[in-house]
Amino acid sequence: MTIVVTGANGFVGRPLCADLAKAGHDILAAVRPHAALSEGIKRCSVAGLAASTDWSAALAGADSVVHLAARVHVMHDTSADPLAEFRAANVAGTLALAEQAAAAGARHLVFLSSIKANGEETTATPFGPETAAPVDPYGISKLEAEQGLAALAARTGLAVTVLRPPLVYGPGVKGNLRRLLQAVDRGLPLPLGCVDNRRALIGVGNLTAAIGRALACPPAPGVCRRYTLCDGETVSTPGLIRRLAVALERPARLLPVPVGWLRLAGRLTGRSAAIQRLTGSLEIDDRLIRAELDWTPPVSLESGLAAMAAWWRADKAAAS
Repeated sequence: MTIVVTGANGFVGRPLCADLAKAGHDILAAVRPHAALSEGIKRCSVAGLAASTDWSAALAGADSVVHLAARVHVMHDTSADPLAEFRAANVAGTLALAEQAAAAGARHLVFLSSIKANGEETTATPFGPETAAPVDPYGISKLEAEQGLAALAARTGLAVTVLRPPLVYGPGVKGNLRRLLQAVDRGLPLPLGCVDNRRALIGVGNLTAAIGRALACPPAPGVCRRYTLCDGETVSTPGLIRRLAVALERPARLLPVPVGWLRLAGRLTGRSAAIQRLTGSLEIDDRLIRAELDWTPPVSLESGLAAMAAWWRADKAAAS
């Protein structure tokens, strides 16, 4: 297949392009003009992700499109209207790409959404593909993009697969998990010993494998399929810290601070959302993707964390 990948220079895009190329596909990275790419990956420069973006050069001859590019979740968004900014890129930009892909003759688009389209925290029932209650602008924009793609698929005949992953970890990780990795590596005491939650994660290798399965098993023309997916194993925040500590060969220094105190501190400091992610649960029902795409995560949580820790140590050594 000839596959166009947007966001090919990102955390997920780089290993995905490597996996798809290894499988024998012809890969074209649709990226910004100065984006760095892995050796051997062909590129086509695009201006950005917006309703006005012209994708025609990238889409010529494409069989499938994997859309990873997005305006990502921003912890401290300073824009005057965050939802409008997310909609401009993640909704209007995505639908413009899909419309042009269908017009160019592409048969299938795989859209990387987010579990944030489901919401922030589960209680009694794990998140499945039919749940939809986003609470922040990023999650709202992802859900609206999914809804627009479903309507576009029915109108144009483009087949669409939507994947909703949770937090993705692995070599090259950024954001909060990178900061947690750094804290554990430094041996810093963390006030999370009393947390008793259950959170689903997905390793980047498992996510790229799922995208590969989705490309190999497209839905019927005009159909939009939606899947929630994860590693298949949930872990508590203290459990994750202990596993990271083992992978890094460091002690896990967990202080037994009551969860109520942490949440109070979060309210007083304006960090309630960050505390919620550390103390709340997020469980995922991935039975549908396993059944329909015959997908099983190839990498265990333990192996994935070990690979991330090995990358972290190598990256730190290279920087010193």
